Amino acid sequence: MQPTITTLEEKKLVGIHLRMSLLNNRTLELWRTFMPHRSEITNNVNNDLISMQVYDHELYFADFDPGNEFEKWAVAEVSNHDAIPAGMEAFTLPGGMYAVFHYKGTASDGARMFQYIFGTWLPASGYALDHRPHFEVLSEKYRNEDPDSEEEIWIPIKPMDNL
Repeated sequence: MQPTITTLEEKKLVGIHLRMSLLNNRTLELWRTFMPHRSEITNNVNNDLISMQVYDHELYFADFDPGNEFEKWAVAEVSNHDAIPAGMEAFTLPGGMYAVFHYKGTASDGARMFQYIFGTWLPASGYALDHRPHFEVLSEKYRNEDPDSEEEIWIPIKPMDNL
């Protein structure tokens, strides 16, 4: 599976976040907290939701350990940060180059896709990971554990010659 390589413009986001690791995965808790309040976001750009991971350092993947913590966000894209609902925070996603993968399948089978991205595609791609947030766009086609569920996986990259 080949991704689309695209340059993303900066995005303004609003939502909530939790610290977690792959061993202490709190994703369900995060989304159960966010979803009842998503309608409080009044200046949405679209109906998509974004699941975003912010890694603390560039070595997260090079020195990979499933116990390493990161921030996971449940957010929506907004036109501005003028109206942030109580209990939520603003986040500005910096622009830059991304590899965008289309994934169809259940959320629980998604680990295979990430193994392909980081274990097969990235090493042969001529790109390296860039130190910016990773995220998934969950559109109206996203249905969690439905095998027909679809989402976009956005991986921040930079050309190898920019290392």
